[in-house]
Amino acid sequence: MIAFLKKLFGLKPGPDLGALIAAGATIIDVRSKGEYQGGHLTKSLNMPLDTLPAGLAKLDKTKPMITCCASGMRSAAARGLLLKQGFAEVYNGGSWLRLRQFE
Repeated sequence: MIAFLKKLFGLKPGPDLGALIAAGATIIDVRSKGEYQGGHLTKSLNMPLDTLPAGLAKLDKTKPMITCCASGMRSAAARGLLLKQGFAEVYNGGSWLRLRQFE
């Protein structure tokens, strides 16, 4: 039934975030510095959403990017911003806690 509904609505499987991380994707944590200091992924970069535009020059547009935050809302906004700025491969990883399984 679920497969039928996915096909009906054109839903595709999401990206394999584990494989992207294993291949060296950049993980951008867009939570505040305080949130980040309270816990984060070892290889993530902390670029709070409100400062992200100023830090774009530090990022490699040719490398896959995964954005994360506390719930997935700010990371979705960050993904949209990165795509508008010419980053070709950007994924919303949602909560950073969800991505811990891939460390």
